[in-house]
Order: sequence, then C-alpha cells, then structure tokens
Amino acid sequence: MTVDSVGGEGDGVIRLTDGRLLHVPGILPGEVVRLRAGREGPVLEAIEAPSPDRRPPPCLYFGTCGGCALQHWDDSAALAWKVERLRATLALERLEADILPVVRTAPATRRRTALHARRGDNRRIARLGFKARRSWNLVEISDCAVLDPAITAALPGLRRLAAPFLEHPKSAPTLHVTSTGTGLDIDVTGVEARSGGLSADARMAAAEIAAELGIARLTLAGDSVFLQRRPVVQFGRARVEIPAGGFLQASAAAEAALVAEVGAAAAGARRIADLFCGAGAFTFPLAGIAPVLAADASAPAIGALTAAIATAPGLHGITAEVRDLFRRPVLASELRRIDVVVFDPPRAGAAAQVAEIALSGVGRVAAVSCNPATFARDARHLVDAGFRIERILPVDQFLWSPHLELTAIFSR
Repeated sequence: MTVDSVGGEGDGVIRLTDGRLLHVPGILPGEVVRLRAGREGPVLEAIEAPSPDRRPPPCLYFGTCGGCALQHWDDSAALAWKVERLRATLALERLEADILPVVRTAPATRRRTALHARRGDNRRIARLGFKARRSWNLVEISDCAVLDPAITAALPGLRRLAAPFLEHPKSAPTLHVTSTGTGLDIDVTGVEARSGGLSADARMAAAEIAAELGIARLTLAGDSVFLQRRPVVQFGRARVEIPAGGFLQASAAAEAALVAEVGAAAAGARRIADLFCGAGAFTFPLAGIAPVLAADASAPAIGALTAAIATAPGLHGITAEVRDLFRRPVLASELRRIDVVVFDPPRAGAAAQVAEIALSGVGRVAAVSCNPATFARDARHLVDAGFRIERILPVDQFLWSPHLELTAIFSR
C-alpha cells in the first residue's frame, strides 16, 4: 500500500478504495509499505519503497516508547508539515496570517518530564521509563534524546528513589521531574492514598535517597518529603521558587523565544495584563516595560510570583490575583486602563476571557498557545471584534512530536 499523508498524531495515513483510513505509526507520505493484520489493527511488516525524507531515528527506544512520534522523519520535512497543519487549522476558521520561520529548540534541552515507575525484580530498584504507545506497558529507559542531561544522568538514582513509593501494591507512581537552576525538583503522584498513603518508614527511605542523590526538593502530591535547596528558576530579573508540580515551559530556549516575541509586542505599553500568568514567566519581563496585572487560577503559582517580586527590584508594579479565568474572566470594564493583554491558557483555550477582551478597548494582544485548534477558535473571535493578526511565531519545543507551540500578535 502507498502512504497518503501523516495524521494529527504523527501516524502514516493510508486511504483505502472504500474511503476508510488506516493509521499506522512509523511510515511517511509516499512510501510503499507492506502491512499485516494485528490484534489491535494493521501492523507494519516492511517498507518496500522508503521516502527520501526518512532518516535513522536518534533514539534507541523509538518505535516502542510512546514519547516521540516523528524521529524517523527529516526535521525540515516534519517542521514544514507542522506549519501546514497550522495553516490548515487557521483556514478552518477562515483565517490567514503571516507565519514566521519556526524556532526549533535543540535536542537534550527538555527540562521537565513525567517518568512512570513499576516494580522490578529488585524491590530496592524500580523500573522507570515512559509508557509504550497507546498502552499501559512500561518502556524502561537509560537515556533520552530529548531530556536535559541533568535528568538523564539522574536516571539510575531515580530508579532507587522511586522504589519506596511502590510500597502499596496498587501504587503506580509518576515522578514529575523538573531541572531547575538549583537542582532537580521532583513531585510524585499516583501513590495509593485510600489505605493511609505512604508510611513514615517509606517517606524516610525516600528522603534519605533524595539527600544522597542531591535532589533539591522531593514532594508527594505537593506535600513536602525532603528539602535540601529551594528549586529556583529565573524569570527576567526575578528568581522564582516554583511550586511543586507547577507549570514551566518545556524548554528554557523556547521560553526565551516566546518572551522575546511577547516583549516586542508590548513595547511602549502603559499598562499590561498577563492572564493565565502561572508563576510569572512573562510577568517579570513585562514588568520591565510597564505595570502588570497578573492573574491565574493556581494559588501556589501566584504565591510564588508574589514572593519573587522582592528579588527583582527596579521593575514597574505587579498586581497579582488568584482568579479562575474560565469562570471569572477579567471583565472588559476591568481592562479599561490596559492597552496590551498577554494570555497563555491551557490546551482548552481562553474562550471566556477572549470574549471580554473583544468587548474591551484593548488595542494589542499577544496570545500564546500549545493547541492550534483552540487558538484558531479564540483568534476568530478577536478578528470578528476588529483585531488583525500581525504575525504568528511557531516554536517547536515538543521535539519529534506532532505538537507545536506558538505566539500570535494581534492589533486593532
């Protein structure tokens, strides 16, 4: 069979004569492939005629690990596909825009990950890795082409650290690991709690291993287990102690590109609103331009932002508020003195907040999004309210995946 295209999850798509579509991982447009029937669908048996864009994957685990989908595709071809998918998504909302060249982050720069732990033959050493594609099965890893080397180097020790959290037979721990300026910050979730949670002995064992490994902070669903150093990241001039399990852009280089584009759009502003602000990745650089109103639903994030203000003297004022912007968006009347709005919502987008921006007198907007579909919906609302999309900057910080980050500048 001949591969027709690549689908939204990175699978090769084959169109049958009756109109049905087959989705098969690991194949590329134009390739001639041989398939066999498998229990859960077609399975690739052989590539009879490979694409000129096919390349050897850089990772030993590609094809079994569910983390990457596109390592077999030439980077330039894959990026072009991502941009065309973005254009097609915009077109569904009758939108066109000037799309700037993609900013691509380098391998081995992802500073946060979620590692799954399972029991091994040795009770003191857990199996650790990522889930297989569309499966609960674990693919153990000893290296990763995407992760920050500080996380990769820690993997042997993290196998030991995970073992105490497997105390209960129903526990399936996930280690949410973040590389910060002061060391690794680890928040563990997935530990059985109904039977009383982790015992004091298991907590002590985990704390001792964390101390031995030099982990900055270890928490269990946000609850402190061990603290050796406060995990700190730099946002503009501020040193921010990130909350346990808190959001952080996947790559520092990607964050820098997004901050630079948003800052350029806000140049000359008199007052700025930073909505869905998190712990202040945009807030602190923007406060170097003008006073900032910052709002986010996460109380720990706003607490971290507020505490960090003292570390960054010389900025314009920052007013931070805990606020659920889905249920209680900043109203058009509250935006009366704001001339630039920045928003960086979760994948669900910012429909309620965008409706208020559309009703306001705001003349300039910088939208950051990790989901082109909800971005296009929100962009349509802004365009209908008189805004024009000046430009879109795609940022490829989710390497070898179908996902694409972006920031878009609007004006009216």
